[in-house]
Amino acid sequence: GFFQSNAVEVDIKDASNATCLYANWMMRFLITYESNNGDYKTTTLNLSSSATHNGSVCGNDTQAALVAVQFGEGHSWSINITKNNETYQGDFMTLTYNTNDTAVFSDAKRKGPVTVFMKDPAGPVQLNTVFVCHNSFVIEAENITQIFWNVTVQAFVQNGTVSKKETRCPADRPTSAPTVPPTSANVTTAPTTAAPPAPTPPKPVENPDTGNYSLKSGNKTCFLASVGLQLNVSQDKPLLININPKTTVADGACGNTTATLKLNDGNSTLIGF
Repeated sequence: GFFQSNAVEVDIKDASNATCLYANWMMRFLITYESNNGDYKTTTLNLSSSATHNGSVCGNDTQAALVAVQFGEGHSWSINITKNNETYQGDFMTLTYNTNDTAVFSDAKRKGPVTVFMKDPAGPVQLNTVFVCHNSFVIEAENITQIFWNVTVQAFVQNGTVSKKETRCPADRPTSAPTVPPTSANVTTAPTTAAPPAPTPPKPVENPDTGNYSLKSGNKTCFLASVGLQLNVSQDKPLLININPKTTVADGACGNTTATLKLNDGNSTLIGF
């Protein structure tokens, strides 16, 4: 469904009409909101083809650069980018979505603009280097999930020319080193020795501890869960993760006919019921 969204290209010029900030990317948002009947719904907010970038600025050694876009019926998104010695880095993102847009929020209980701030998790990028991320990556905050892909960004562009040097995001990097086929040049003969000891079998993962999670509506408990949780993640090798109740925080809300429980273990694992 990524192709439902439109790409945005921002090319900001300085006083001499030279490019000082360039960005080209695609993104969309998954937003959970409360409907008129108390249910919680998740809707998709896409960029429109008529997006503008009013208010974007170049930035300098003392002022952050700003990429700002406006789209749809009163929605906007921006990111502050700061410069530090020989690097630049995204600081925080701001999304303002307008629930008066009935095409996206058909029956929102709360009307008007809502603003959410998110920290940019990406690390610093060397100056005169362009940040590139073709694969999709996700940033979550409160009731918002941001999905980005096909990202190209360079702040504080030097000499008005976007660099050819790239810094790739983790999602674009290979997950393992390529296998080098054996040749006479890289194969050595080891001396005859006793067979190595058999590898120690991996320690089995214990059953997860039971946690008690609850939500309140006013002074009354509206959601109660007593459960032990273990995730089985399919990767190159199966990965089992136990959710630790001692470090897991419960959040969510109760409606008239629907309740949502979100568990965050503090290690980027988020589970929703």
